[in-house]
Amino acid sequence: MDTIGVICPPDDAVFGRAAERLAARGFDVEFLPPSEPISPAEIDALDALANRVARRQSFAALSYADRNGVETWNGFVPTTALSCRLVALNALDRIGCRVPEIRFDDPGDGFVGTTRYRWDGPPAIGGAVDFYQQMVGDDSVRYRYYALDDGIETHLQALTVRTELSEHDGLLDETEVRVELATRIRELLNRFGARAIAVDFVADDRGEFYAVDMTPVPTFDGAGMVRHLADSLASLTTIGA
Repeated sequence: MDTIGVICPPDDAVFGRAAERLAARGFDVEFLPPSEPISPAEIDALDALANRVARRQSFAALSYADRNGVETWNGFVPTTALSCRLVALNALDRIGCRVPEIRFDDPGDGFVGTTRYRWDGPPAIGGAVDFYQQMVGDDSVRYRYYALDDGIETHLQALTVRTELSEHDGLLDETEVRVELATRIRELLNRFGARAIAVDFVADDRGEFYAVDMTPVPTFDGAGMVRHLADSLASLTTIGA
């Protein structure tokens, strides 16, 4: 029986359901606490390791796994690199996405301060920021693209994500996948050797799409990709190969 470790709370809505599918297929899934160091012995006992949180402990575990022959789903390099917001925005720019302007001095209105690394979270109110990112269009509606490689093909799902709700709005709704955006996201996935990413786009007043955020630790909330996620995790092991 192959064992897949997942750095994630066991009650995660999406990864928990994927684990149930994997168990039905003969896998043992072990959830590893994201807030505690993971020992080398724990990793050595695994056939594959996946990560769902941006924490320093997670990066250390992925680094050890990659160096010691344990297959990883979004390994140390893509997870660490794309958790740096400036690296992620530069990568999106390089593959042809429009990205917001970045400033290191405070330009005032029209920009928002943020932190350099995803694991630092958003800056506290009145706290220090690392750089300023241009606000594009109406940020109350984002278009989130999930990309997931299941070992055979890359699946794309696009959602409308509303950050400001009325009584008639849902938080998440499926939306049309734009071919030009999907093509660029697939290229990004391939360039970094990642299995999964999520990219947020915002439309400006002219209907042009800007990539404003990206994460290599996607939640897949509302995307309906549980089966594809289970297939992707399974493909890392001898049973799923």
